Amino acid sequence: MSKDTEVDMKDVELNELDQEKLPMTGDGPGAEKNGNLKQKVPEEDVKFTGLSKEELMKVAGTPGWVRTRWLLLVLFWLGWVGMLAGAIVIIVQAPRCKPIPEMNWWNQGPLYQIADLNAFNHDKGIEGVVKVLDSLNQLKVKGLVLGPLHTVQQDQADTLDLVSMNPVLGTDQDLLVLLDKAHKKGISVVLNLTPNPGADPWFSSNHLPKVLDKLRDAAEHWLGMGVDGVQVSGLAAASASSGWSKFQGVVQGNRTEMDVKKRAVIGVVDDQDSSAVSQLLNTSGVDLILSDVLNKANSGIERAKSIHDLVSTQKQSSLAWGLGGTSGNHLASVVEKPELVRLYQLMLFTLPGTPVFNYGDELGLVDQGSTSPKMLWDTEEEVAEGTVKNETAEAQKTHRLTCRSWFKTLSDLRGKERSLLHGDYFHLHSSSSSLAFLRLWDQSERYLTAVNWGSASLTMVLNNTELSLPEQATVKLSTDPENLAADSSVSLDKLLLGPGQAVLLTFPFA
Repeated sequence: MSKDTEVDMKDVELNELDQEKLPMTGDGPGAEKNGNLKQKVPEEDVKFTGLSKEELMKVAGTPGWVRTRWLLLVLFWLGWVGMLAGAIVIIVQAPRCKPIPEMNWWNQGPLYQIADLNAFNHDKGIEGVVKVLDSLNQLKVKGLVLGPLHTVQQDQADTLDLVSMNPVLGTDQDLLVLLDKAHKKGISVVLNLTPNPGADPWFSSNHLPKVLDKLRDAAEHWLGMGVDGVQVSGLAAASASSGWSKFQGVVQGNRTEMDVKKRAVIGVVDDQDSSAVSQLLNTSGVDLILSDVLNKANSGIERAKSIHDLVSTQKQSSLAWGLGGTSGNHLASVVEKPELVRLYQLMLFTLPGTPVFNYGDELGLVDQGSTSPKMLWDTEEEVAEGTVKNETAEAQKTHRLTCRSWFKTLSDLRGKERSLLHGDYFHLHSSSSSLAFLRLWDQSERYLTAVNWGSASLTMVLNNTELSLPEQATVKLSTDPENLAADSSVSLDKLLLGPGQAVLLTFPFA
């Protein structure tokens, strides 16, 4: 490096040193002088190490900290004990859930009777039933009652063959196909093995023992194929015979606690009052009994008494309700007038027990004398070929579609709501042409059914103080949407129902 360069570097260093010694001044003229600023930068960062163990122990032992620790400890345990006590009080005072009663497949949804398989679906017999299983599944049907399918000449006991299927209706293989496909959809299949349908079910008292032996053998045969149960009419006469227990043993004798699905014995009773039906249920040992007590009692007061007599003495899981179900007649033909089909559908679906319908009841199908009515499947085109559609035909079609939609809604609701499925029953009102009752289960939503099949409007007073009913309830379903619209509120002090109208009300558990 040259001497000139060394001289220049020394001048720069001296200038920088001189600038550090100059006083700090403001930017403008006249600014105050602050003097010299000297700053010493530490060579290393200072680290905080806290108190040593000895120092901490010395501080912790002072009276103030000892009292503080004891206070916090006491507060902690008091809080813990308080929360524990609160939890126990809540558990003890909380309402306990009622145990769910025993339910079998025949309690889960409606039973659907098809007495004439050829009338049901265009003379296709069992194959015709297979083709419409999807439609039946949409209706939430849980059991099909088919037939009789066996061969017999009416009133000719010597022609009875309960193990041979009428070839007009199908074959054993057709039945196996039906069983397989129905079971996959959760639908059970029951065979009506009434020996002499349409007349004395057992031909005569003299034939009864021999016929019961045939029934026992037939039950063993069909159950071995996978059938889920047997239905017989004339239960009073059959159950009084010594051979009845042998038949029962075939169907019910092999049951165990581990059985996933029970086989059912369904008994049909005609011309018996409610007390006789109850006694017969006790003595016969059937799983489900279907009677005509609702048909025999046209008055709402009589119907209310029959319902109460059976519900108060029997498990509702053993009770089946139908109108025309025992005789095979259709709902629209046995009620006061066809327009009341939806009203009675509502009543049957909300009574405590299993609702039973005949094919076509979901459409309001009407009987045609002694001939079984043809089922109507094509709802879009059901007027005979070659005829012109008119307003009457269109109105009939609309009525059928409305009935089916209503049926489906009720069936779906019953399967979902515990109060309707297995809830307790309470009578609220009855008159010569009306009925009202309450269904409730534990803390589930409550449902109130009110029906008026009379020709005049009436006002029901439903404020039952013993049941702690609310002042108002909400309309769930109604056949009179103009005056009782869905989701609207109505007073239970004065519930006005028009002639031929029905309503299903709901209110929450309080």
